[in-house]
Amino acid sequence: MTLVFVYNSDSGPISGLLDIGHKILSPDTYQCSLCNLTHDAFSEKEGWREFRKSVGTPMEFLHRDEFEKKYALTYPYPIILTKNGDMQVLMNREEIDGIETLEKLIEAVKNAMDENA
Repeated sequence: MTLVFVYNSDSGPISGLLDIGHKILSPDTYQCSLCNLTHDAFSEKEGWREFRKSVGTPMEFLHRDEFEKKYALTYPYPIILTKNGDMQVLMNREEIDGIETLEKLIEAVKNAMDENA
């Protein structure tokens, strides 16, 4: 099983710069709650990096345009999926949007993985 994390933003340097600016100037209105939880304005949060390395499950991280091109699927983003032959929703946008801290995201991902094991 692979976890597939899809951010609600597009790839590329211009999109990246716009995202950084938005996070700095108006973080409360930034469109991707998953990115807000896992990254600060310039880099991945240390707690998220540690979780990724320790969980022992393969993970894939994609922007929405990359995901749609690679898999020819569309969802409301952000989303976390499991890939084990086919794609299954592990956590949908509403669930992710309701999470307030990185610690709660990590706990929710672990719980969802346990429920889908």
